[in-house]
Amino acid sequence: MPFTLPLGTEAPDFSLPATDGKRYSLADFAESEVLVIFFTCNHCPYVIGSDEVTRATANRFKAQGVAFLGINSNSINTYAEDSFDHMVARMKEHHFPWVYAHDQSQEVAVAYGALRTPHFYVFDRARKLVYTGRAIDTPRNGAQATINDLDNALEDILAGRPVQTPLTNPIGCNVKWDRKEAHWMPADACDLV
Repeated sequence: MPFTLPLGTEAPDFSLPATDGKRYSLADFAESEVLVIFFTCNHCPYVIGSDEVTRATANRFKAQGVAFLGINSNSINTYAEDSFDHMVARMKEHHFPWVYAHDQSQEVAVAYGALRTPHFYVFDRARKLVYTGRAIDTPRNGAQATINDLDNALEDILAGRPVQTPLTNPIGCNVKWDRKEAHWMPADACDLV
Protein backbone atom coordinates (compact mmCIF):
# COMPACT_ATOMS: atom_id res chain seq x y z
CA MET A 1 0.00 0.00 0.00
CA PRO A 2 1.45 3.40 -0.95
CA PHE A 3 1.76 6.03 1.76
CA THR A 4 -0.71 8.42 0.11
CA LEU A 5 -4.33 7.36 -0.41
CA PRO A 6 -4.64 5.89 -3.93
CA LEU A 7 -7.17 7.20 -6.45
CA GLY A 8 -10.52 5.44 -6.20
CA THR A 9 -10.14 4.83 -2.46
CA GLU A 10 -13.02 5.69 -0.13
CA ALA A 11 -12.41 8.60 2.24
CA PRO A 12 -11.28 7.38 5.68
CA ASP A 13 -13.59 8.60 8.44
CA PHE A 14 -12.46 10.83 11.28
CA SER A 15 -13.74 12.71 14.29
CA LEU A 16 -11.95 16.02 14.75
CA PRO A 17 -12.51 19.21 16.74
CA ALA A 18 -12.74 22.40 14.70
CA THR A 19 -12.21 26.07 15.38
CA ASP A 20 -15.99 26.68 15.47
CA GLY A 21 -16.30 24.56 18.63
CA LYS A 22 -17.87 21.54 16.89
CA ARG A 23 -16.53 18.06 16.07
CA TYR A 24 -16.67 16.85 12.48
CA SER A 25 -16.77 13.48 10.76
CA LEU A 26 -17.54 12.48 7.17
CA ALA A 27 -21.25 12.29 8.03
CA ASP A 28 -21.30 16.05 8.61
CA PHE A 29 -20.61 16.56 4.89
CA ALA A 30 -23.17 14.03 3.65
CA GLU A 31 -25.22 16.68 1.83
CA SER A 32 -22.26 17.86 -0.25
CA GLU A 33 -21.87 16.72 -3.85
CA VAL A 34 -18.09 16.95 -3.60
CA LEU A 35 -15.82 17.09 -0.56
CA VAL A 36 -12.40 18.71 -0.66
CA ILE A 37 -10.19 17.74 2.27
CA PHE A 38 -6.87 19.52 2.47
CA PHE A 39 -4.00 19.36 4.91
CA THR A 40 -2.92 22.83 5.91
CA CYS A 41 -1.53 24.73 8.89
CA ASN A 42 -0.96 28.20 10.30
CA HIS A 43 2.68 28.94 9.58
CA CYS A 44 3.70 27.46 6.20
CA PRO A 45 4.57 30.08 3.56
CA TYR A 46 3.03 27.86 0.84
CA VAL A 47 -0.26 27.80 2.74
CA ILE A 48 -0.17 31.54 3.48
CA GLY A 49 0.80 32.30 -0.13
CA SER A 50 -2.12 30.34 -1.59
CA ASP A 51 -4.91 30.74 0.99
CA GLU A 52 -6.62 33.48 -1.03
CA VAL A 53 -6.65 31.29 -4.16
CA THR A 54 -8.14 28.46 -2.08
CA ARG A 55 -10.72 30.93 -0.70
CA ALA A 56 -11.68 31.94 -4.25
CA THR A 57 -12.07 28.28 -5.25
CA ALA A 58 -14.17 27.46 -2.18
CA ASN A 59 -16.42 30.46 -2.80
CA ARG A 60 -16.70 29.74 -6.52
CA PHE A 61 -17.86 26.14 -6.09
CA LYS A 62 -19.88 26.42 -2.86
CA ALA A 63 -23.19 26.96 -4.66
CA GLN A 64 -22.56 23.77 -6.65
CA GLY A 65 -22.39 21.69 -3.49
CA VAL A 66 -18.64 21.55 -2.90
CA ALA A 67 -17.60 21.54 0.77
CA PHE A 68 -14.08 22.29 2.03
CA LEU A 69 -12.43 20.89 5.15
CA GLY A 70 -8.97 22.08 6.15
CA ILE A 71 -7.08 19.83 8.58
CA ASN A 72 -4.03 20.91 10.56
CA SER A 73 -2.01 17.83 11.56
CA ASN A 74 1.27 19.59 12.32
CA SER A 75 2.97 18.88 15.63
CA ILE A 76 3.07 21.87 17.95
CA ASN A 77 6.37 20.47 19.22
CA THR A 78 7.85 21.45 15.85
CA TYR A 79 5.97 24.73 15.33
CA ALA A 80 4.14 26.23 18.31
CA GLU A 81 2.29 28.50 15.82
CA ASP A 82 0.34 25.44 14.65
CA SER A 83 -1.49 25.06 17.98
CA PHE A 84 -5.28 24.90 18.15
CA ASP A 85 -5.42 28.34 19.82
CA HIS A 86 -3.51 29.81 16.89
CA MET A 87 -5.90 28.04 14.50
CA VAL A 88 -8.86 29.71 16.23
CA ALA A 89 -7.14 33.11 16.06
CA ARG A 90 -6.30 32.63 12.37
CA MET A 91 -9.90 31.79 11.48
CA LYS A 92 -11.13 34.77 13.51
CA GLU A 93 -8.77 37.04 11.58
CA HIS A 94 -9.30 35.64 8.07
CA HIS A 95 -12.85 34.17 8.09
CA PHE A 96 -11.92 31.41 5.65
CA PRO A 97 -14.93 29.69 4.00
CA TRP A 98 -14.07 26.21 5.22
CA VAL A 99 -14.17 24.13 8.37
CA TYR A 100 -10.74 24.16 10.04
CA ALA A 101 -10.14 21.01 12.10
CA HIS A 102 -7.29 19.84 14.33
CA ASP A 103 -5.68 16.41 13.99
CA GLN A 104 -3.52 16.50 17.11
CA SER A 105 -2.88 12.73 17.11
CA GLN A 106 -1.85 12.87 13.41
CA GLU A 107 -3.94 9.72 12.82
CA VAL A 108 -5.91 11.39 10.03
CA ALA A 109 -2.74 12.59 8.31
CA VAL A 110 -1.47 9.01 8.37
CA ALA A 111 -4.81 7.59 7.13
CA TYR A 112 -4.79 9.97 4.15
CA GLY A 113 -1.04 9.90 3.61
CA ALA A 114 -0.67 13.66 3.77
CA LEU A 115 2.69 14.70 2.37
CA ARG A 116 2.78 18.49 2.46
CA THR A 117 0.95 21.64 3.43
CA PRO A 118 -1.10 22.25 1.47
CA HIS A 119 -2.11 18.80 0.12
CA PHE A 120 -5.57 18.47 -1.45
CA TYR A 121 -7.86 15.44 -1.73
CA VAL A 122 -11.10 15.63 -3.76
CA PHE A 123 -13.85 13.08 -3.16
CA ASP A 124 -16.90 12.57 -5.38
CA ARG A 125 -20.50 11.99 -4.23
CA ALA A 126 -19.66 8.39 -3.29
CA ARG A 127 -16.63 9.75 -1.36
CA LYS A 128 -14.17 8.04 -3.69
CA LEU A 129 -10.89 9.87 -4.26
CA VAL A 130 -10.87 11.42 -7.74
CA TYR A 131 -8.06 13.97 -7.38
CA THR A 132 -5.07 14.45 -5.09
CA GLY A 133 -2.08 16.78 -5.12
CA ARG A 134 -1.59 20.52 -5.40
CA ALA A 135 -4.18 23.24 -5.94
CA ILE A 136 -1.96 25.58 -7.97
CA ASP A 137 1.50 25.50 -9.51
CA THR A 138 2.91 28.40 -7.43
CA PRO A 139 1.45 28.11 -3.92
CA ARG A 140 4.13 30.27 -2.33
CA ASN A 141 2.86 33.15 -4.48
CA GLY A 142 -0.73 32.52 -5.50
CA ALA A 143 -0.85 35.65 -7.67
CA GLN A 144 1.69 34.07 -10.05
CA ALA A 145 -0.27 30.85 -10.61
CA THR A 146 -0.70 29.74 -14.22
CA ILE A 147 -2.36 26.36 -13.50
CA ASN A 148 -5.14 25.66 -11.01
CA ASP A 149 -5.41 21.87 -10.89
CA LEU A 150 -7.98 21.99 -8.10
CA ASP A 151 -10.35 24.24 -10.08
CA ASN A 152 -9.87 22.06 -13.15
CA ALA A 153 -10.63 18.87 -11.19
CA LEU A 154 -13.78 20.38 -9.66
CA GLU A 155 -14.98 21.58 -13.06
CA ASP A 156 -14.52 18.06 -14.48
CA ILE A 157 -16.34 16.35 -11.59
CA LEU A 158 -19.28 18.74 -11.60
CA ALA A 159 -19.63 18.37 -15.37
CA GLY A 160 -19.75 14.58 -15.00
CA ARG A 161 -16.39 14.08 -16.70
CA PRO A 162 -13.44 12.04 -15.45
CA VAL A 163 -10.78 14.29 -13.93
CA GLN A 164 -8.34 15.01 -16.75
CA THR A 165 -5.31 15.30 -14.44
CA PRO A 166 -6.22 13.28 -11.32
CA LEU A 167 -2.76 13.18 -9.77
CA THR A 168 -0.19 15.93 -9.17
CA ASN A 169 2.57 16.38 -6.62
CA PRO A 170 1.62 18.63 -3.71
CA ILE A 171 3.95 21.62 -3.35
CA GLY A 172 4.70 22.95 0.11
CA CYS A 173 6.30 22.28 3.47
CA ASN A 174 6.26 18.69 4.66
CA VAL A 175 3.81 17.74 7.39
CA LYS A 176 5.52 18.31 10.75
CA TRP A 177 5.47 14.87 12.39
CA ASP A 178 5.60 14.65 16.16
CA ARG A 179 8.97 13.76 17.71
CA LYS A 180 10.70 13.99 14.30
CA GLU A 181 13.04 16.64 12.96
CA ALA A 182 11.28 19.39 11.01
CA HIS A 183 12.00 18.05 7.51
CA TRP A 184 11.46 14.34 8.19
CA MET A 185 9.27 12.36 5.79
CA PRO A 186 8.01 8.77 6.32
CA ALA A 187 10.19 6.24 4.48
CA ASP A 188 7.35 5.13 2.20
CA ALA A 189 6.29 8.69 1.32
CA CYS A 190 7.15 9.52 -2.27
CA ASP A 191 6.20 11.75 -5.19
CA LEU A 192 2.75 10.93 -6.55
CA VAL A 193 3.74 11.31 -10.22
